[in-house]
Amino acid sequence: MGKKKRIWYPGAVYHIMNRGNRRSAIFKDNEDYQVYLTILKETMEKYEYILYAYCLMTNHIHMQIETKNVEIWKIMRYINLSYTKYFNNKYNFIGHLFQGRYRAGIIESDAYNLQTSRYIHLNPVKASMVEKPVEYKWSSYGVYMGEIKNDIVIDEKILSYFRNKSRKLYKEYVESKLMDQQINREIEERMGV
Repeated sequence: MGKKKRIWYPGAVYHIMNRGNRRSAIFKDNEDYQVYLTILKETMEKYEYILYAYCLMTNHIHMQIETKNVEIWKIMRYINLSYTKYFNNKYNFIGHLFQGRYRAGIIESDAYNLQTSRYIHLNPVKASMVEKPVEYKWSSYGVYMGEIKNDIVIDEKILSYFRNKSRKLYKEYVESKLMDQQINREIEERMGV
């Protein structure tokens, strides 16, 4: 039985997630992360798309992508093949780098678009890699905070949900979720859960 065809139309927005085969690391050093970002830029030049957010974790990636006139599968195929070739060549591996087919959840509302960006930016905090999302180097959160210049991430759409495209309000939105998680952990600790 063939794979189910993905929903696609010009302007479709997706939450993309792809994991390393057997949950293995797909990034082993800083050069690997940098090469992946370069591939995202090269892919953007070949197949025009908008990247709203990304987070490159050790064994998986999250991206928030809006397509233009090219189907999401062509974009992801180019990214995955390019990175797999680089990775397998560098580490002398053969075979699949990624675990199956990437996940691509379609985002069809402004609320879900905003929630997805928050989820992506909080991923390294949830994984206990950092305490605050801005501390994680391989995420687009630094772009949203105005601390990193990056020509692959477009933050205007997500920031447009806030008065005057306020970075401060976006930060409060994202990090308020952190406060909820910390409060829940403290309550659980006190209760001995």
